[in-house]
Amino acid sequence: MAAVASCGSGAGSTGSAVATASKSNVTSFQKRGPRASGTNDSGPRLVSIAGTRPSVRNGQLLVSTGLPALDQLLGGGLAIGTVLLIEEDKYNIYSPLLFKCFLAEGIVNGHTLLVASAKEDPANILQELPAPLLDDNSKKEFDEDVYNHKTPESNIKMKIAWRYQLLPKMEQIGPVSSRFGHYYDASKRIPQELIEASNWHGFFLPEKISSTLKVEPCSLTPGYIKLLQFIQNIISEEGFDGSNPQKKQRNVLRIGIQNLGSPLWGDDICCAENVSNSHSLTKFLYVLRGLLRTSLSACIITMPTHLIQNKAIIARVTNLSDIVIGLESFIGSERETNPLYKDYHGLIHIRQIPRLNNLICDESDVKDLAFKLKRKLFTIERLHLPPDLSDTVSRSSKQDLAESTKRLGPGCGMMAGGKKHLDF
Repeated sequence: MAAVASCGSGAGSTGSAVATASKSNVTSFQKRGPRASGTNDSGPRLVSIAGTRPSVRNGQLLVSTGLPALDQLLGGGLAIGTVLLIEEDKYNIYSPLLFKCFLAEGIVNGHTLLVASAKEDPANILQELPAPLLDDNSKKEFDEDVYNHKTPESNIKMKIAWRYQLLPKMEQIGPVSSRFGHYYDASKRIPQELIEASNWHGFFLPEKISSTLKVEPCSLTPGYIKLLQFIQNIISEEGFDGSNPQKKQRNVLRIGIQNLGSPLWGDDICCAENVSNSHSLTKFLYVLRGLLRTSLSACIITMPTHLIQNKAIIARVTNLSDIVIGLESFIGSERETNPLYKDYHGLIHIRQIPRLNNLICDESDVKDLAFKLKRKLFTIERLHLPPDLSDTVSRSSKQDLAESTKRLGPGCGMMAGGKKHLDF
């Protein structure tokens, strides 16, 4: 009887029923975003891990590469589950620094590291990581290194009032205390306490492969097989793939592979153009991407692509990588003595940007990029060349052009009358 009475009680009872239903959250119209009051919702949320942030474009979880300028070029950072391939410079001077900044960023944020190398012991690589520039400790050193080219007038303190001297200047961009991205001092080494407190795994190829190893017929080299098994075991045992839920807070695995594809790994793609086992490297990258796509991990690889003679292999490696960055050093080239490039140490080429949830990859808007290693910092800037000709030089060049066209005769550059020249 109570139910019948409530149904026929008119508009007032109907309004009270709607109000009661809205209080009990039984309506189908619910707000999915976070509540303004900050109350806890039972809906799904993004994974909150130190040193990560979601992409503003597609919501993909990102980690920093250790270089804020490179993070900006990649759309905010390196996406989880992707491979960053760095084409080494000719003398392998600057690419190890990018490799070490990526590892140092993982130690600062408490991420798990996996360092693989066939040339150098991973323990020695960690000892050579650059020191992070934190807010209070190294801000003065950072400002001195970045703004040492400014005029003395720009460094004079404000004399308006003594209290204004403590206010930060808006044009300065120093290291900010945040969860994402840090600056690193290349002249100093990371504190030993941070290395001892970190969780890292090393893969040194000479220690993993003995001389008495029985090589089974396979398309992959023994070094690649051992490395894939090592990576798979770490991902599975520590629960980065989600199959074994971690008891502690979820973390990110940073994988760094140095000099992949070199003869030290047992690969012969750098020795000749036509090799017998040319698909070993590409198959390794194919399996590695499968491991990364199903785990909370990101990988950086340095590769001496300038030694690979077969261009088809380079094309396959590029297609199997998510991000490809090439470093071109000026050492040993004509640009080293060219005054136009005196402020830079080399060029950086963004060859491929990840195509996440897309059929095609995005193209970088900035094409001309250069890098330079200062006293402490590795910076990436847009290449700005000085103008070749000033007003006076342009006038003289026009006169030279007129004289040269007169010498060429009426067939090359002369007008019909023979008294005028083509002026562009």
